Amino acid sequence: MNLDFFRFLAFLCEVLTMAVFIRSIFSWVSPGQTNMLTIFLFRVTEPFLAPLRRIIPRIGMFDLSPLAAIIILQILSFFFSRL
Repeated sequence: MNLDFFRFLAFLCEVLTMAVFIRSIFSWVSPGQTNMLTIFLFRVTEPFLAPLRRIIPRIGMFDLSPLAAIIILQILSFFFSRL
């Protein structure tokens, strides 16, 4: 396959990592459910976070699925950048 394709996948993993991170920060700050950025981040990250939430249970009030998502995305980005 073309190396540009794998670089693009690595870039997408990095962008999704940042989206998950920003969404996690927003969950602490709570800018509101009608904020356009909050809605966008929810729509972009929820398809990736929802399956992880079914696997990883909450620990008290802490949701560890964003942490798991960031770790998975960083591993994928590493492998895609090495191809």
